[in-house]
Amino acid sequence: MELKDYRGQLDEIDSRMLELFARRMDIVGEIALWKRDNHMPVLDLRREKEKLKTLEEKSPEDMKEYTVSLFSTIMELSRSRQNRILHPESPETVAIEKALKETPQLFPETATVACQGVEGAYSGIACEKLFVRPSVFYFSTFDAVFSAIEKGLCRYGVIPVENSTAGTVNAVYDLMRRHDFRIVRSVRVKVDHNLLVKPGTKLEDIREIYSHAQAIAQCSAFLQTLPNVKVIPCENTAVAAKKAAESDDPGIAALSSRTCSRLYGLEILKSDVQDSGNNYTRFFCISKNLEIYPGANRTSLMMVLPHEPGSLYRMLSRFNALGINLTKLESRPMPERSFEFMFYFDFDTSVYSPRFIQLMGELGELTEEYEYLGSYSEVI
Repeated sequence: MELKDYRGQLDEIDSRMLELFARRMDIVGEIALWKRDNHMPVLDLRREKEKLKTLEEKSPEDMKEYTVSLFSTIMELSRSRQNRILHPESPETVAIEKALKETPQLFPETATVACQGVEGAYSGIACEKLFVRPSVFYFSTFDAVFSAIEKGLCRYGVIPVENSTAGTVNAVYDLMRRHDFRIVRSVRVKVDHNLLVKPGTKLEDIREIYSHAQAIAQCSAFLQTLPNVKVIPCENTAVAAKKAAESDDPGIAALSSRTCSRLYGLEILKSDVQDSGNNYTRFFCISKNLEIYPGANRTSLMMVLPHEPGSLYRMLSRFNALGINLTKLESRPMPERSFEFMFYFDFDTSVYSPRFIQLMGELGELTEEYEYLGSYSEVI
């Protein structure tokens, strides 16, 4: 036979499969209504396990894994259809629709904004990219920034969440579990670290270098060339520059920005000492209230999944079934639960997409608990 003959056979089989799939999904819909009337949940895990085991046993030996994978996906799609029928709206989707109606069409040009560190911090630079005329208030810790938002001291807060070379800012992700906030926008800031010193200081004069732990990690190759210099982490790169400027010891240096060199009267002894020239930090702009501005095409979630085999797979399968692009998956340990984790998801889809509304309506069925962090666009 020719290739076209084989393809013709496949087309015929696919047509029959499509007809059977449509019939199956119709019956799935009828079952959903029966479960609603009889107060039964959509997911019957024991039934699914028994069904998959039976299908695996009936399958040819070399097809068992394919069979389980195929029918697991079909069952995932079936649950999705049942949830769409039974839960066309959820408290979360109602809140999202309300926010879409009440949020202004334009992102504010000016606002009170909380940042961690001191003047010259990269968080402040991120503020300048987000707002035309921000009134920035600096706090000593990330925890204090979150608290300032919760207490209404500032309308917005700007916090770093990840770096393109050093990875996630774990301290911030851990605080996200403890505080009540919503993400309204994100922004990327190019990070160029420089060795700042008091005017006239030479490289051989330096005894200590201060900077934030992330900046230190991002400049590891350069720092290895200074084996006799003590490297000391501090709260912020701007704080490091301030320490160097205020110290009476000319041997104190900082890894910080060009902005800080001008702000604190320091000299750039070595410029762009980061390991990678393509070094960006991503910041979240957070608020107390849910605000969804036009153009929002990215969403962040936190969720706790059932502590059982396959729970993460089922969640990822739902993204796949809906054709939603997952851009970040991060896990953080939950200290109050041994070897259990909170998962953080970022995904791309418009807030106006039916797929987005469907996913948000189904989260309660798939998770033990979840938190919708917000939908937003990113400034690059």
